[in-house]
Amino acid sequence: MNDDAAREVQPDAHADSRPETAEQLISTVKRYSRRRVSWEDKTRIVMEGLRGELSIGELCRREGITRAAYYRWLKSFLEGGKKRLVGDHLREADTDEVRALREENDALKRLVAEMMLENRRLKKSHLD
Repeated sequence: MNDDAAREVQPDAHADSRPETAEQLISTVKRYSRRRVSWEDKTRIVMEGLRGELSIGELCRREGITRAAYYRWLKSFLEGGKKRLVGDHLREADTDEVRALREENDALKRLVAEMMLENRRLKKSHLD
């Protein structure tokens, strides 16, 4: 194989998946370059907004987010608190608690199995 053949331009396999218009290209670039905000930052921002030390507009400008994003996070934050207060939640168990519960469950299963075997043995001895 010569060097000219290696330099030959190959058709792009992804050409069909590229956006056809400038608007589609801009939309794709915005989607992939969108800033991701961690849940810790969302909570901090919402808490600052609830304190009321800054206006929501000022807070959003400082954090580089839209007011719509702030109010969406606020709604989620308040809904989560509402569920906790109503009791409509499942408490997350930590790993130590889960491990202890599993060990207790295994011990109880062994105890039930032993009792069943003893019960069966007693029934057989009573019939004989």
